[in-house]
Amino acid sequence: MKKDNKNVIYWLLTGCILIFIMVVVGGITRLTHSGLSISNYKLISGTIPPINEAEWNAAFDLYKQYPEYQKINNQFTLQDFKDIYFWEWLHRVIGRFIGIVFILPFLYFLIRKQLTKPTIKKSILLMFMGGFQGFLGWFMVKSGLVERPDVSHYRLAMHLTAAFITFAYTFWVALDLIYPNKKIIDLKFRNLIRCGLVLLLLQIIYGAFVAGLDAGFLHNHWPLMNDGKLIHESVYIEQSPIIKNFIEGKSGVQFIHRYLAYIVVGYIVLIWHRGKKIQKNNTQQNAIHSLLAIVFIQFLLGIFTLLYRVPLTLGVLHQVVAFLLLGSMTFSLHRFSK
Repeated sequence: MKKDNKNVIYWLLTGCILIFIMVVVGGITRLTHSGLSISNYKLISGTIPPINEAEWNAAFDLYKQYPEYQKINNQFTLQDFKDIYFWEWLHRVIGRFIGIVFILPFLYFLIRKQLTKPTIKKSILLMFMGGFQGFLGWFMVKSGLVERPDVSHYRLAMHLTAAFITFAYTFWVALDLIYPNKKIIDLKFRNLIRCGLVLLLLQIIYGAFVAGLDAGFLHNHWPLMNDGKLIHESVYIEQSPIIKNFIEGKSGVQFIHRYLAYIVVGYIVLIWHRGKKIQKNNTQQNAIHSLLAIVFIQFLLGIFTLLYRVPLTLGVLHQVVAFLLLGSMTFSLHRFSK
């Protein structure tokens, strides 16, 4: 039987779709403040939610023991708790399902000898990345179960960025099988896209910082910040020393995220402009055109998300399009790689 066949490609692309769905549900979980509703971790039994009133009350009583209920949600009824519990439970169940979807088909393909050695190595790395992502999720939740009833924005950034990178690498492995014959079109142009990928990941990290610090709920003006200022004074006076403003201060983190967006857009326009001068096939041409289109959609979504103070729909869409932008950047890099 042919190795690295279409079924293997479908398996990897299914993994990409599931990671995408998990990131969307994760975004909803964050925006609905549902992430700390399940304060314990049970790998197997945690798959089944409470199924009767006694179990729901027991889960609610456990939630009451932690700071989020005691300091923020002490007015919650059992129904309120059920509402936030659902999103966190769904997020965790999808994570477990992704693990099954990766492991069982991998073992099947391995036993049937349908994988080449390079694909086996890449698949093992993917499963390690998936397991590490699960660990980061619980590591993040733990940070919100202490005195401060909110997760660490550093851990949130680690969790989200790891999900994006896992998706990108899964997509890359699938592309290796879809397009087995690659040629270097232009070494400098390939490196230009590589730098664009690093820049985009930095912007994704700062997007997670903004989410983790709830920094999207201030300076809700554009193109200038509050009081018609290019740089609001709160950007550099919240924290000491001054550098902390740009990694822990709400204003400073939003400042970096909003102005880094201009750099990302400008850089992708540069990629598109340089790409026009390179002899390329239709797939490569479509790759850089899609990259340009998606970055402008993402830029506009970022503006409206800020102006409307992060409503659920726009917040989730902004994260979804960031995911698509990373996918487009990954695809573009692959199509212009050896």
